[in-house]
Amino acid sequence: MCRFAAFGWGALGDMQSLSNFSLSLQFSPLEPFAIHLPHPPRLASTPMTSPISQSQLGIGTQSVHAGESRQKPSNAITDSICCSSTYTFDSTQAILDYIQLKQDREEYGRYGNPNEKVVERKLAALDGAEDAIVYSSGMAAIVGLLMSKLNSGDEIVFFDQCYHRSREFCSKHLSRFGVTTRQVETGDMKAMEEAINPNTKMIVSESPTNPHLSVIDLEAFVAIGKRRGVETLIDATLATPYNVRPIEWGVDYVWHSATKYLGGHNDLLAGVICGSQSKLEPVRKLRGILGAINSPHNMYLLERGLKTFALRMERHNHSGQRIAEFLACHPRVEKVYYPGLESHPSHAIAKKTMKGYGSLITFLVKDADWKQTAEVIDACKIPRIGPSLGGVESLIEQPLVMSYFDYPPEQRAQFGINDNMIRIAVGIEDTDDLIEDLRQALEKR
Repeated sequence: MCRFAAFGWGALGDMQSLSNFSLSLQFSPLEPFAIHLPHPPRLASTPMTSPISQSQLGIGTQSVHAGESRQKPSNAITDSICCSSTYTFDSTQAILDYIQLKQDREEYGRYGNPNEKVVERKLAALDGAEDAIVYSSGMAAIVGLLMSKLNSGDEIVFFDQCYHRSREFCSKHLSRFGVTTRQVETGDMKAMEEAINPNTKMIVSESPTNPHLSVIDLEAFVAIGKRRGVETLIDATLATPYNVRPIEWGVDYVWHSATKYLGGHNDLLAGVICGSQSKLEPVRKLRGILGAINSPHNMYLLERGLKTFALRMERHNHSGQRIAEFLACHPRVEKVYYPGLESHPSHAIAKKTMKGYGSLITFLVKDADWKQTAEVIDACKIPRIGPSLGGVESLIEQPLVMSYFDYPPEQRAQFGINDNMIRIAVGIEDTDDLIEDLRQALEKR
């Protein structure tokens, strides 16, 4: 009788059981990571299954192994960085085989590179998607997707809580090509559906949103798309695949700024779109024309960052919840935006759809103008002042100053950007240290 232990295969019983136990690892250098168990041990309450697929592995195991070849060039355990702008053929027939899709290989660097393919397979596995396309940044990813899917006369509908650069691209640049962008109040599914007309091709939302951390009812969102025959896109950057996998709810496209939690170390720019192979094929072809790819070096960094993704997210979720609870109880804090708090309007939806709530927290300083709010930020000793989120280092900023300084007051009010608003992106430092630092900053007069 064999059974799994916490690590490895565990106790195998007597020597007779051990002699009868056969474990086979099968791999091909050209195939992604997979474990095949011809005669796998049974769990007490689990039927025997073979082989083990990537979808059956835990997210920590997927983060480390998914998308990778079992055996790699030079027998290295890590993927080598492949720096090449072009890839040669040994014969004319090899070119014809490649063109006729008989060979899975590279041709020219603008269409991708081996390091990118590993990362794409890994990201697709993490999101539970068939395919993934990596871009040079998160914004390059959404621009590439929308440019490949929309034509003049088409329309898209956004919820109004969204990254301001996404809003700017759609309202100022897509409009030049004859595409109309409509915005409705975040979470108002009735308004979203009423904004759809025969020209609408896609509905779009973040979940959670930035910086108010509103969480979308994915079931209702997908139902609108299916009922009205439009595609659905969710920006899940703040959630990550660790906390929610929108593909499993029926969303067509999932978008991440991989610069954030996925990379996790504030040392690279990347973006990714996940979805079905058929839907992403025209998106990949346009990327090959536009050239919005990433470098092999960046892909190496992203792959390395993803190895510790699950471990980092455990800390992010834990610290985010504790710090949000601390801020909610502090007398100098007027309001906290964090979906893990029962006081947040989206808490019930977040509890239904998310495993954890991440480490981005927005809060308002009580009875403070913008300068007094800036003093709180300046008094912090651990978080660095800067944009972005999801890295190992904590970052803190005042949205009014960092992202909306050039916006008129009435427009800031429309987007819910208060003068006394602070956004902290909690890193992986000791939670107690961050709490004490925030305490002294808030209480410093």
